[in-house]
Amino acid sequence: MARQLEPAFFRRLDEDDDELFYLTPRFVVHIDHNAIRTVSAIYAAHLPRGGVLLDLMSSWRSHLPAELNPARLVGLGLNRAEMEDNPALDEFVVHNLNRAPRLPFADAAFDGAVLTVSVQYLVHPVEVFADVGRVLRPGAPFIVSFSNRMFPTKAVALWTQATEAQRLALVSLYFTESASFERIEMIDRSGGDGDPIWAVLGYRKEQW
Repeated sequence: MARQLEPAFFRRLDEDDDELFYLTPRFVVHIDHNAIRTVSAIYAAHLPRGGVLLDLMSSWRSHLPAELNPARLVGLGLNRAEMEDNPALDEFVVHNLNRAPRLPFADAAFDGAVLTVSVQYLVHPVEVFADVGRVLRPGAPFIVSFSNRMFPTKAVALWTQATEAQRLALVSLYFTESASFERIEMIDRSGGDGDPIWAVLGYRKEQW
């Protein structure tokens, strides 16, 4: 692993179990409505229509546009009540990625995956990204979107100390270091009205 991703950089102010922090449902959106529309537009542009999709670190809203019409949308997150209230999810699983980076899904099970405004909380991001590659079909996209909002006590040190440009490069590095993706692309939508949005996407390698 690259030296810039050494374990010390993934420490947090609050190292208590994540299940405790997320025990109480939070039925609020974490970016404003303009930013939500931007995220939805990015997903519409890059995710396949009618596919089986994975919503990582899912909550009570997934921000996927209706025109994607997924055959199935599976959520993975920490709060059962939030995901039960998510009308887009066909099914969900409660799972702590910081405790167990391996996803509880079969190989090549999904046609696409998203991680929305939560990448800053991953303490094993490269391991998680690598396993996302495992559960995606060859050529399938993985889109990681984020803003400048966070729960500062739960965000990793490397994220809280980075500039916005450095965060975009950092997420790109997660993709590269995972060795699971190709055609990695950075998207900057920080110049519009509302909360700034950035995204990084990569496509699962055709050959491992």
